[in-house]
Amino acid sequence: MKDIAPPDVPTVGQVMTPDPILIGADQPAHVAARILEQNEVSGVPVVDQVDALVGMLSETDLVRARADEHLWRRWSELTVRDLMHAPVLTADRSMSVTEAAALMERAQVHRLVVVGDDQRTPIGVISTSDLVRAMVGEREGR
Repeated sequence: MKDIAPPDVPTVGQVMTPDPILIGADQPAHVAARILEQNEVSGVPVVDQVDALVGMLSETDLVRARADEHLWRRWSELTVRDLMHAPVLTADRSMSVTEAAALMERAQVHRLVVVGDDQRTPIGVISTSDLVRAMVGEREGR
């Protein structure tokens, strides 16, 4: 999906948060919860042993585990892989913010993982917060 943004529309690469925090699929869930909490982020890309994108872990996934008595009893043994969601919607850095916003709205997600040219290595994340900041900047001429 390579939608090249017109010159007056920002691209995903211009507004994304670069160099995202990544977490391994085999990390304990309680470690992942602490990483989200300490870094004040609501979701992180999940990668395998070669840093290829395999999923996304969000606060919602963690809360779902707390709400499910069976999962909560197993909390100490759960891994990120047990709770993450996959497949993950991705964006290319040259995609327009308009296209990214439409994709997020259609899929009802709050973030897209921006992948490199290999289409599997996370290089950034674009969230609804990033899109709102871009909207303000577009309207204020920044």
